[in-house]
Amino acid sequence: MVAGAALMLGACGNKEKGYDATGTFGATEITVSAGQSGTLLTFSVNEGDNIVQGQEIGLVDTTQIWLKIQQLGATKEAYLSQKPDMEKQIAATRQQLDKAQTEQRRYRELVADGAAPGKMLDDATSQVQVLQRQLDAQISSLTSNIRTLDMQVAATDIQVSQLHDQLNKCHVAAPISGTVLEKYVEQGEFVATGKPLLKVADVENMYIRAYVTSARLQDVKVGQKATVFADYGNGQKRKYDGTVSWISSRSEFTPKTILTDDERADLVYAVKIAIKNDGYAKIGMYGEVRF
Repeated sequence: MVAGAALMLGACGNKEKGYDATGTFGATEITVSAGQSGTLLTFSVNEGDNIVQGQEIGLVDTTQIWLKIQQLGATKEAYLSQKPDMEKQIAATRQQLDKAQTEQRRYRELVADGAAPGKMLDDATSQVQVLQRQLDAQISSLTSNIRTLDMQVAATDIQVSQLHDQLNKCHVAAPISGTVLEKYVEQGEFVATGKPLLKVADVENMYIRAYVTSARLQDVKVGQKATVFADYGNGQKRKYDGTVSWISSRSEFTPKTILTDDERADLVYAVKIAIKNDGYAKIGMYGEVRF
């Protein structure tokens, strides 16, 4: 939230500094790259444009992917047409087996009554066993064929899903809401997978990366409120309400471009103070922080 318009620090004429740390403004920057190779059919953004998260800003040629999807669709239909109807194919053998089992029961009764020789029962039993083995072999073979075709259909479905994923990646969408900082390609160019297309930054939610000494660090906590000043030079500054969003857990040597409250200290800690930008704070601009 902006706390005030452009104003002068009351401490400018004072020997004491009006700030506890200084640093530069930054923002979350994301480089958007091509997800697929091909000709960039559309690319409707320019540097300085504001874009919304999820907004489609470009399209890579999808023709070859669509053709592959159609080809796989035909392949799947061919596999499905080869799938056997098990019940129909085993119907004749099952009917023969049922007839042989009926004969076996009839001969068993005749042999039990002494009206037929035992050999006739043995022959009938042997016929039942032969037909049963034929039926089992048919079922096993057909089941194996069906399983193989099902696996081929499943593999085709996976390939189609992969192609649909590639198809989605042809649509270039904004990963965040923000402002286009840089544009690296133009509509009509051929782009390869991974080629940078543009850089976008969330300039509405910015931060200042400042440095504090260990003596000052003990008074700084994440979530703590702070006052941030954007420095335009010649004493012109703009005031923002900020919140400490990050504190480095590792010390580092004082950056040459940074002033600290204790300039004699060699080691400092980086902190980030988040602000809500009103459009005046710019990436790379110097600023001051007062905790």
